[in-house]
Amino acid sequence: MPWADVALLGAALVVVYLAALLFTNAVEHLGARLGVSEGVVGSVFAAIGTAMPETVVPVVALVAGGGSAATNEAVGMGAILGAPFMLGTIALGLVGLFAGFARGWRAQLHPEPQGLARDLFAFAAFFGAALAIAALPEAWRTARALGALCLLAGYIFYLLATFRASQALVAEGHAVETEEPLWLARIGIPACIPTMLAQLALGLGLLVVGARMFVHGVEDMAHALGVSPLVVSLLVVPIATELPEKVNSILWVRAGRDTLAFGNITGAMVFQGSLIPAVGMLLSPWRIADWQGWAPAILALAGAGLLALLLRTGITPRGLLLHLALYGLFVALVLARSLL
Repeated sequence: MPWADVALLGAALVVVYLAALLFTNAVEHLGARLGVSEGVVGSVFAAIGTAMPETVVPVVALVAGGGSAATNEAVGMGAILGAPFMLGTIALGLVGLFAGFARGWRAQLHPEPQGLARDLFAFAAFFGAALAIAALPEAWRTARALGALCLLAGYIFYLLATFRASQALVAEGHAVETEEPLWLARIGIPACIPTMLAQLALGLGLLVVGARMFVHGVEDMAHALGVSPLVVSLLVVPIATELPEKVNSILWVRAGRDTLAFGNITGAMVFQGSLIPAVGMLLSPWRIADWQGWAPAILALAGAGLLALLLRTGITPRGLLLHLALYGLFVALVLARSLL
């Protein structure tokens, strides 16, 4: 066991946890000051902010990767497909796990239903379209370019719809409310918007640092085990880069802020299922070559479908544990394939 890598992973988790506390505190105060709903804070502000680490990985791999072109494309494609897979499986499962410990396994979780349904529908539409384009012949470059533009336009339309819905929710008394002072204000700095943005940037910067520390530690351990680049990018990189969403959502669901907790994940799924595949279409052949690419993509859609079903029947921590089973299914497929 490489104990140096284990120590690095432990330090990374501490950094990410502290950074998540800074980030969630700042984004709540910013949302309250701007007078928007929890849906906007969770699905847009927090989702985009915490999606930055996993956004950087595929872009760097495709534009300035250090390996061969095939390896760069494998890492980039794996990171793009792996991000929504991790969010739709392990992230939602961990929210259920920690909510169950804090609030009971049969407790009803109450995210704002219209916003959650909008997120899930948008993700399924955008990511489904991206996967359909990935099945087209490699020579159809014009189709990929048009698809990328459509995904960009679709995400802009989603943002407009989310902000429009926010106005109605705020009017009904569902604006963001803060429960503790801004952290930087505790040391005497005025709690104004520039201070909130500064704390937000500090928290995000530490999230990126912690995520990258985690990536390096886990990648070293994975390479020592002889795992392929695609599997590493599907199982290792997204786990590390999705840490911000997981920790933020865990903190929020334990505090009973269900709309923020779920919006942070599903809003990031929309972002990761639209803009990032659009980048992949423009910078790579955007082809899914084998089952190792298709399986996590399909399971990500299955995770979104399962949450949509739970939204209709009642979201409980016990129900969300089924998302962990989806993640376990893919791990079992990878292990079974490696043993054959």
